[in-house]
Amino acid sequence: MIRVLTPALCLGSLLCCHLTSEKHDPHNPNRRSHVLATDPLSGSKWSRHPHFESSGQAQCRATTMEQEVRTCLEEAEHDDNVHVVVLTGAGRGFCAGADISLLNSVATKGVVDGERVTTSRLAGSRLQREGVLPDFQRKHCYFLGIEKPILAAINGPVVGLGLVIALYCDLRLASDAARFCTTFAQRGLIAEYGMAWMLPRIVGLPNALDLLYSARQINASEALRMGLVNQVFAQECFLDKVNEYAADLASRVSPRSLRVIKRQVYTAMFQTLGESFDLAIAEMAASLQSEDFKEGVAHFLDKRAPVFTGK
Repeated sequence: MIRVLTPALCLGSLLCCHLTSEKHDPHNPNRRSHVLATDPLSGSKWSRHPHFESSGQAQCRATTMEQEVRTCLEEAEHDDNVHVVVLTGAGRGFCAGADISLLNSVATKGVVDGERVTTSRLAGSRLQREGVLPDFQRKHCYFLGIEKPILAAINGPVVGLGLVIALYCDLRLASDAARFCTTFAQRGLIAEYGMAWMLPRIVGLPNALDLLYSARQINASEALRMGLVNQVFAQECFLDKVNEYAADLASRVSPRSLRVIKRQVYTAMFQTLGESFDLAIAEMAASLQSEDFKEGVAHFLDKRAPVFTGK
């Protein structure tokens, strides 16, 4: 079952609901996936803040939401019983981007206020995490430095900043009701928070330029075709399918392997082939000494389900 733990907050100056839930593995009650949900729809049944009266208040809540999400991700990372994190929308959409009232305030009040708001939004955290590349410690980019897999369960529209956040998840699973749009060029803005670096690496340069230049909306089928999402499920069974996928990762493969492979893949984006090869040799030597390697061989020979410890 899924248990709701925390209350409503705001993401990207949007009304949303922030939930942490646990999906339990019936074969191993101590192993679970960790679910974070956001809801950009005001008036949702989980929402405690249906309206904002000023852009200043919206910006404050956006900052609060960012801090809460980061805290929950770091808590999940350090919880040995959590093997997978899922980020999803609690309403009909994943995240609809920045609050237009905040953008209007910046546009109408001029450069001085615009500089202040932009600096606040771009600053991000400067906390240093040992063993994590500096590039993976910045605002939103830090998802790539979280050691556990993060799945974006895109249950509806995902636009602008919402799409940025989805890109920094390791995998994107979409409902057939999902819609995708960069939207920045339509607002006179640019590809923010490293999207110009991340999007081409996911969908290729021609597709990235198409999505960024045109700011056109695409559906889940086109997103799947260009590789923006990994799988598409029918809306009526979407969360069940996502939970099945997450539970499968949480129960069938080594948490240690997932941790090391994630680090290898993202580190390789800054390495030569030779450097990546050398790192693989070192990591393989360490893996051969691990408990999970021994269990990986043993459960196969015994023809039983694995009981990995992550060590």
